Amino acid sequence: MTEAILEPDLPIIDPHHHLWDLRPMLPAFPEPRHPFLDAIVGAAYYTFDQLHADVSSGHNVVGTVFMECGAFYRADASDEMKVVGEVEFVNGVAAQFASGLYGPLRACASIVGHADLTLGSKVGPVLDALEAAGNGRFCGIRHQGAWDADPDVLGAPFHAPEGLYGSDAFRSGFGEFASRGLTFDAWVLEPQIGDVTDLAKAFPDQKIVIDHCGTPLNIASYHGKLHENFDRWRSSIHALAECPNVSVKLGGLAMAFCGMPEHGPAQGVGSETLAAMWRPYIETCIEAFGTDRAMFESNYPVDRWGASYPVLWNAFKRITSGHSADEKAALYAGNAARFYGIEELLT
Repeated sequence: MTEAILEPDLPIIDPHHHLWDLRPMLPAFPEPRHPFLDAIVGAAYYTFDQLHADVSSGHNVVGTVFMECGAFYRADASDEMKVVGEVEFVNGVAAQFASGLYGPLRACASIVGHADLTLGSKVGPVLDALEAAGNGRFCGIRHQGAWDADPDVLGAPFHAPEGLYGSDAFRSGFGEFASRGLTFDAWVLEPQIGDVTDLAKAFPDQKIVIDHCGTPLNIASYHGKLHENFDRWRSSIHALAECPNVSVKLGGLAMAFCGMPEHGPAQGVGSETLAAMWRPYIETCIEAFGTDRAMFESNYPVDRWGASYPVLWNAFKRITSGHSADEKAALYAGNAARFYGIEELLT
């Protein structure tokens, strides 16, 4: 679907996208595929050219933050050090954009990698290696904790151990990590938002951002229950927002997990329809966290399931049409720039 770009001059820093090449792994994906796998198979190859095409498709994207996704790990490294390969690869993509050959956009200006925090105190050398590989761009990690008792919710690739964020091993590694002034991205599912709240209270000086509005669920045993579970989600979001060290990413709702829309990928749903679906979640998050601790994200290419890149950002802009210019500047760029340490992109 093609739409005119709304507010084309509004600066955007997209604080959450991936890069990957899944083509070698496609034969291993089980049949029938989980809806999430169907979504990402549609974007099985997503690196410099594909990212450049999306971020240059009309909106004023001035910079981006790469989010770890288990891609380009080192084949010849130890298990704990394999993750360094992802940051090495993304740093090269960032250097391509930083060359200026492709215009002023600075994609992957900050890089969020992964380290296994259940290594406890032994995670230190991994974090050192990630910082070295990032050449000044590495800013933090994501260690996802998504789990559900229904295995069909997430599918085989994604289940973290139940209660990961509260485990002794994880907390030990988190303590080592928290001493370094890095950022932490938390991905959990809606019933687990309290796990992030507990973690934030245990480490009140650590900057944490919860991804994807806390991932409300409309899949498997949760299908058709968005309305039924909304009050529980809203209560959890407000409780989390009471932690001043936590921010929220506004997006991810087009994922197959969330089912807004239910059918994909990119079935031509317009931004007005998407804005109506997403508005209760986006507005609740902004109400809870304020306009200084919330940031819009594309979650691309995962959210291609429900929306093209231009339509996705149009939907967000429709939701915030009543906000002031200063509030929009914060929600679309300023908060992400401050959180991930790339304020220079806005000067």
